Amino acid sequence: MGCCAEGKNLMEMTASHLTSRDVSVFEGHASCHTLAEAIVHGSYGGIPIVNQEYVLIGIVTEYDLLNAMLKGKEMAETPATEIMTEPSISITGEMPVEEIIALFQSRHLIRVPVVDSGGKLIGIVSRRDILACYVESTLGSLPSPEVMGNV
Repeated sequence: MGCCAEGKNLMEMTASHLTSRDVSVFEGHASCHTLAEAIVHGSYGGIPIVNQEYVLIGIVTEYDLLNAMLKGKEMAETPATEIMTEPSISITGEMPVEEIIALFQSRHLIRVPVVDSGGKLIGIVSRRDILACYVESTLGSLPSPEVMGNV
């Protein structure tokens, strides 16, 4: 997660403050099986699909993979381009946090790719990134959570 609060209020930040830049990406020919493995082993909810120049062409999410399974797709032989959401909703680093939150809420998104002006992927912002930045930007002003326990 790329939060760089530097004394800023969360609502004064932009996507560039929140962007996770350590993102696994795949090209469109990657199999659904490969993507499922990456999602499980990397604890991701979705993987950006890019071309050879790293321009975002789509995204494959857990939802897309489960949908492919329901449709009886042969996961090892089905390429990402066949099931990916395209065009993927994306944002630029200049988008204010308030607009990102509104986008997440209105479109029921969990994460969104961040691209430069040429559409090249530079990272991802997730709901958790925003919450983590909120916590970081308010550090010291919130009491520690009291956890009931684990089940």
